[in-house]
Amino acid sequence: MSSALLVQQHRQAGCQRPQTMLERLDSDSDQGAGRQKREHAKPFSAVMEHVNADEEPSATPVYQVERRVLDEEYISSRLLHKKERTPRTVGRRVADRFRCSSERAKSVVLSLLPILSWLPSYPVKEFLFGDIVSGLSTGVMQLPQGLAYALLAAVPPVYGLYSSFYPVLLYTFFGTSRHISIGTFAVISLMIGGVAVREAPDSMFPLNGTNVTGFDVDARDARRVQVAVALTTLVGLIQLFLGVLRFGFVAIYLTEPLVRGFTTAAAVHVCVSQLKYLFGVKTKRFSGPLSVVYSLIAVFKDITSTNITTLIVGLVCIVFLYGVKDINERFKKKLPIPIPGEIIVVIVSTGVSYGMSLSENYKVDIVGNIPAGLQPPTVPNFSILPNLVADAVAIAVVGFSMGISLAKIFALKYGYSVDGNQELIALGLCNFVSSFFQTFAITCSMSRSLVQESTGGKTQIAGLLSSLLVLLVIVAIGFVFRPLPQTVLAAIIIVNLLGMFKQVRDIPALWRTSKIELTIWVVAFVASVLLGLDYGLLVAIGFALLTVIYRTQSPRSVILGQISDTGLYCDTDEYEEATECSGIKIFHSNSSIYFANSDLYVNSLKEKTGIDPTQLLAERKSQRKYAKTKSREKKDSSQSPAQKKRTVAKLDMELGVAHEVLDEAQKQVDVLNNGQVAEAQAESDSEEARFLQPLCPVHSIVLDFTPVNFMDSVGAKAIKAVIKEYAAIDVRVVLAGCSRTLLSDLRTLQFFREPVTPDIVFPTIHDAVLHCKQRGARLSCPAAQ
Repeated sequence: MSSALLVQQHRQAGCQRPQTMLERLDSDSDQGAGRQKREHAKPFSAVMEHVNADEEPSATPVYQVERRVLDEEYISSRLLHKKERTPRTVGRRVADRFRCSSERAKSVVLSLLPILSWLPSYPVKEFLFGDIVSGLSTGVMQLPQGLAYALLAAVPPVYGLYSSFYPVLLYTFFGTSRHISIGTFAVISLMIGGVAVREAPDSMFPLNGTNVTGFDVDARDARRVQVAVALTTLVGLIQLFLGVLRFGFVAIYLTEPLVRGFTTAAAVHVCVSQLKYLFGVKTKRFSGPLSVVYSLIAVFKDITSTNITTLIVGLVCIVFLYGVKDINERFKKKLPIPIPGEIIVVIVSTGVSYGMSLSENYKVDIVGNIPAGLQPPTVPNFSILPNLVADAVAIAVVGFSMGISLAKIFALKYGYSVDGNQELIALGLCNFVSSFFQTFAITCSMSRSLVQESTGGKTQIAGLLSSLLVLLVIVAIGFVFRPLPQTVLAAIIIVNLLGMFKQVRDIPALWRTSKIELTIWVVAFVASVLLGLDYGLLVAIGFALLTVIYRTQSPRSVILGQISDTGLYCDTDEYEEATECSGIKIFHSNSSIYFANSDLYVNSLKEKTGIDPTQLLAERKSQRKYAKTKSREKKDSSQSPAQKKRTVAKLDMELGVAHEVLDEAQKQVDVLNNGQVAEAQAESDSEEARFLQPLCPVHSIVLDFTPVNFMDSVGAKAIKAVIKEYAAIDVRVVLAGCSRTLLSDLRTLQFFREPVTPDIVFPTIHDAVLHCKQRGARLSCPAAQ
């Protein structure tokens, strides 16, 4: 039926003309601008009116569309036609996949060695000086942190220097980020230390002799080094495996509130583990659930044996380092490079310890022997790998998540891109190859990365120079740091964690913005503190996934109304301008429909629309019963005595009562002509209709499927059942806003079978509303049909 004919029929019937044009007009701010001429659009065409040459460029454009109402049946059969594609065979796909060419080989080499993409065009005059300054500044910071974080990893300090050289050197060639500083990191080191202590506790290495107490420190440390190295090998293999399989997306499951809550909990673990070095007390190191509680109890039980000299040295270093960090933060724009407070503390405290013989005279624990030179490569002890798989997965994912998050921040700031899969491969190579040279797992350090970026670092040449500085210390002057007090390293670790403790400020911010993300933060923090970092991370990830399920099962459902003179539809409870269309309910739920929430979707639909087909059918049944009773009473009152006797006899027979004698007149059945039967039937129908009331004032329901990304077979069956259920009470259900992907899925699920057909699907809500208005007009105005 054409639009003109439809309009004419509705005018004749006295009904309101349904809207057939979508038009949004905003008044021009310039009152002197001439009115634009509107072009009459052909069907299925959109017209954007052009601003005349004499009009100001600020004139508001007009959005005008005039076309017929579209449904999916028309779109799929006449408007859209799929492109013809020749399916490729499996052999062809494999051949294309492994096809080799010069360009493809070059692309593979550049992706595996990103340094080749920027080193040939390296601007020496512009970048070299900044990279040199940045590399020296980062290297000076790398030295004390490498020594300190080795304590967290439960291995001798020299292994922290190894871990600050090999991985940094390798990342220069394989990494895609130009600004992050690879090396030791507190959280990863602590996780490694927990595994090393669990696999090699002090009790495994008793001293020889019957009356000797204590344990063999050298044997214990050697075993812990084996555990840390084997764990690093496994971490590298996992990261390489994930990178080759293009699993760089795994970091998305570690949402920002989860990571921040987890790292804050790690800061608590780190600080508690350093208390014994700060106070100079001898306590065992705990790992596993409640290790924080056990460590605190052990330290406070032995608090009376605190070494006062150790405590004073540690507190002085903490105050000095905190003051230097505050100065660097306050005057970072005026200082050419940050003050290297950590290396100053290390050099001064080493000199003081050597000059005053703190170890001999005051029993202050020192770093001790630092072997000169690099160790030869050795094969890790693979026999202990089966016990480390779960820990290796956690460390691999956390390490990659830390690195890629900071790499993306710098890439966005400086306008280049980082490849998550190549970052996985780079970290995997750094960990796997370096593990043969006695290193433990590494990742990106936030504090060193900020220093590398703020001191003028432009590329990973800065990282290369910092690794060479560490190499110089290992080979030539490592012995200088033998008198370094361990309490100084503990002070460096504690001060570097202040930034993580500041993440507690997230709590009030998340309380104002997102209660669910706040819950994730709190759960990640509490679980990681009480259960340990490994189990805490698993609990946090599981809880974060549960919140996703909760959101899909508790979507926000609303009834939409039209904004006058537009094709916009908004929540009627939230916006005053949104008014419901007469006889039409538009239901919107911001969730996909699948097995976990299909019943909730249907229940919410019935609740929001206020239309429950089951209840209405029960009312209709009651109405029909009442109408039949009234009709029977009316007939009884108008019957003759003979007819009444027949009625009584019929009722008695229905009740099982047998009558011996019936009058002949009672046995005869009145035979009426066809016209008389039709007249009586029409009279009966009119009488029944008089008692039957309309079930509901709504004749159409529009389901807004714009937010629906996918639907499984359970969801499709639920929607199909809803359509049939509402059809039983003369309410038509139509779908609007389905994506082409969703429609393809529905066809695969065989959704479009009688009584559900494609003509109930519309591309927009407005198309669906216009169709429903036309249908409502036909129902209310039979003359227009």
